[in-house]
Amino acid sequence: MLDLSVIILTYNEEIHIHRCIENVNQFAKKVYIVDCFSTDKTAEIAKELGAEVIEHKWPGNQAEQFNWALSNLAIDTQWVLRLDADEYLLPELVDELRKKLPMQLENVNGIIFNRRHIFMNKWMKRGIYPIKLLRVFRYGKGICEQRLMDEHIQLIEGHAVEFEYDFCDHNLNNLSWFCHKHVNYAIREAVDLLDIELDLTGAAETDKHKEISKQALQKRMKKHKYARQPLFWRSFAYFCYRYFLKGACLDGKIGFIWTFLQGWWYRTLVDAKIFEIKRTCGNDKEKITKYLKEKYNISLK
Repeated sequence: MLDLSVIILTYNEEIHIHRCIENVNQFAKKVYIVDCFSTDKTAEIAKELGAEVIEHKWPGNQAEQFNWALSNLAIDTQWVLRLDADEYLLPELVDELRKKLPMQLENVNGIIFNRRHIFMNKWMKRGIYPIKLLRVFRYGKGICEQRLMDEHIQLIEGHAVEFEYDFCDHNLNNLSWFCHKHVNYAIREAVDLLDIELDLTGAAETDKHKEISKQALQKRMKKHKYARQPLFWRSFAYFCYRYFLKGACLDGKIGFIWTFLQGWWYRTLVDAKIFEIKRTCGNDKEKITKYLKEKYNISLK
């Protein structure tokens, strides 16, 4: 086994958790499930597969939960892998991890993987693939960025290297679940864009200096540019970019559904939330901050 611990954050993930834990049990010394008091069989299945289950109340976002885990779990391995319950490593990446991880130089503190999306059981090869994410890091050398959306693992020191092969984001829930999830995401994404535009938290300027993956940093800078474009027009333009210029139109009907829902409908919903907030508060930072707390129970730190 590799000198590596896996941290998986869960809430009602019985549809995915068996697949995920079986996958990492191939190579990980320890698997931690940080659960938010699931009402299904998530914890039961995880324990049966040998994972250590820790219940912790949801603090409001992924970043806080993951960083709590880093600070409170009894991690005694050199490396940590962050994985979601609906994700798994392909066999080629498992083999690459086994061969290369023990050979990393001391100044290498992070490992970047390619993520591929499997939507309606089809690999979305075009549009946004591959997403490069820093998912493995030396314990004590990485933390999760404190933000509501689009959070990445950030290295405290050292640098990261890229591996060749992929892990998969493969959610097994239906389209209703997918759409409902994005409705919940929309307000957080709206706040993130408002923060970039109006600097509600003072964090926007620090993005360009963070030690995250090169692609993630480039994506963040593109997001800053996106935030300066006109509402509603930008969501349509983003859809056209992914569907036509990046070739998602070649992925058939499922490719259209994926790109339309995630690239246009969701982005339009985000803009509608921003429009709603600005219609009430204008660009007044204090009013927006108060509105977000009263209407959505979102506190900006």
